Amino acid sequence: MSEPIDITRILELIPHRYPFLLVDRVVEFERRRRVVAIKNVTFNEPFFLGHFPGAPVMPGVLIIEALAQAAAVLILLEVEDRRQKLVYFTGIDECRFRRPVVPGDQLRLELDVLRLRPRAAKMRAVATVDGEVAAEATLMSAMVDRT
Repeated sequence: MSEPIDITRILELIPHRYPFLLVDRVVEFERRRRVVAIKNVTFNEPFFLGHFPGAPVMPGVLIIEALAQAAAVLILLEVEDRRQKLVYFTGIDECRFRRPVVPGDQLRLELDVLRLRPRAAKMRAVATVDGEVAAEATLMSAMVDRT
């Protein structure tokens, strides 16, 4: 296991920025095998203004995006010229949403590598809140050169 990765390092690894950066901290990772990250869900998230007024729920697509961003951190840790690369989310299989994610929740993003190649990856992803599965899926991604 390697040391945790704070937000400053995350910002060096992936290009996402507010309001679309959905990973606050990496708490565990094993190079080329596994990553566990945290997204603290606050009432101040811009998407809660319209999803849904009076009953805020984090959109499922953003839970999946948070998982994909955590996967990108793991992938880009292996790349020396990471500033010249982007990781694109290319596919999703077997996606299920099990519980809503609401303000005040801490979303734990766990990904296990199923296949990791120089330009493509496939990972099993599970997002939990307090030990309960909120979402799960198999995610695919591709690494491309920035142009």
